[in-house]
Amino acid sequence: MSSPPPLASGPEGLRALRPLLHDVLDALDTGTRARGGPLPAGGPDAVAARVRDAVGELLPERGDPAALRTLVTALAEGSADPADPLCTAHLHGPPLAVATAADLAASVLNPSLDSWDQAPAASALEALVTRALARETGAADALVTTGATESNLLALLLAREAQGPAVRLVHGAAAHHSLPRATWLLGLPRPVTVPTPAGTLDPAALDGALAGLTGPSVVAATAGTTDAGLLDPLPEIADVCALHGARLHIDAAYGGGLLFSTRRRARLTGLDRAHTVALDLHKLGWQPIAAGLLTVRDAADLAALGQQADYLNADDDTDAGLPDLLGRSLRTTRRPDILKIAVTLRTLGRGGLGALVDRVCDRAEELAALVTARPGLDLHAPPGLSTVLFRPAGVPDDTVAAVRRTLLAEGRAVLGRARADGRLWLKATLLNPETRTDDLTALLDLVEGHTPR
Repeated sequence: MSSPPPLASGPEGLRALRPLLHDVLDALDTGTRARGGPLPAGGPDAVAARVRDAVGELLPERGDPAALRTLVTALAEGSADPADPLCTAHLHGPPLAVATAADLAASVLNPSLDSWDQAPAASALEALVTRALARETGAADALVTTGATESNLLALLLAREAQGPAVRLVHGAAAHHSLPRATWLLGLPRPVTVPTPAGTLDPAALDGALAGLTGPSVVAATAGTTDAGLLDPLPEIADVCALHGARLHIDAAYGGGLLFSTRRRARLTGLDRAHTVALDLHKLGWQPIAAGLLTVRDAADLAALGQQADYLNADDDTDAGLPDLLGRSLRTTRRPDILKIAVTLRTLGRGGLGALVDRVCDRAEELAALVTARPGLDLHAPPGLSTVLFRPAGVPDDTVAAVRRTLLAEGRAVLGRARADGRLWLKATLLNPETRTDDLTALLDLVEGHTPR
């Protein structure tokens, strides 16, 4: 009878992991070299075929000891590489090595943050770090989430519990799509969308929208729009909300990273006036996905999330001093994402993280200047954060779309797309702090070289 496969933890765990980690690192290197660029060439069908070949029979009668190396190689070869300076389509950044190493430790230890006896140290660490990060936004507490979609859902849930089921969401047209979807999930009234012709929520237009409503309302402002990286005028919006008695939620999933920057932190003035704030440290925090937070100004609001399950938070256990974790999330089983965040904050400090934020924002300003200097390209506007919208000059939208898809199919560059001012723009979101001027020039050369004239 064969022995069972080794566990990652326990007395023999580290001994079993070491050769496997060597296999993983070697496979990552092999797959990355085979890919040879920011994206696998050939498009969806070619990638799917290579994955099918690597998987073979998924559940064979006898296992394959080489499966780890084979499948990691295939995944690396077929992945978009956010560390490649020509991979700039999305808010999908390259993780820091130290954060990734911490994430491995979290996987090995495998605590689950739904009861203290499953995660004694992790629950204590989460309490310390979430409250410290909450203070950065002027809040009292924070919950760990999977990202802005969950944070925005939680924010509207807390608004509903505080203000009643008739609370109406008011948001700008550039707000994240997860906000109106959350109203549907929560059974809230249809949201009011305020037009944003300039890309940001106009306080006067918001004032008019709120004046036309009866009943409670919650306003969602944005500090870093997904399409263009723009920041709403937060102090003025907070004033309008106070005038109308509206609750304020700020989606700072992208722009929240400015909190670490001495040079740019002032752009988040007004964040402390929000009832809730969404932050994503897997964007301008360089964490492995996922690393989201929802900060809450009034910790009493979190009482609405309280649940009781005798096997997790029995009353007598809670009375005896065991922390109750069940009301800290909509999820039950939760991994300790706080470990990688804590390790990063301690390792880099405010100055180190702030320098990374400044570097990518500076690179975006440089890219905008390079676009402006080329007659064959149009710039939409100076960047608000690290996102630049541009397009080949004098061509229709379908040509812009075709240029992007051609670069994707060839695996040469990964650019996003965004609509602004009634036109389609290429979107470059710079999250790699190691990006150089030569990389930016190469990106623009590819766009111009693939634009038919």
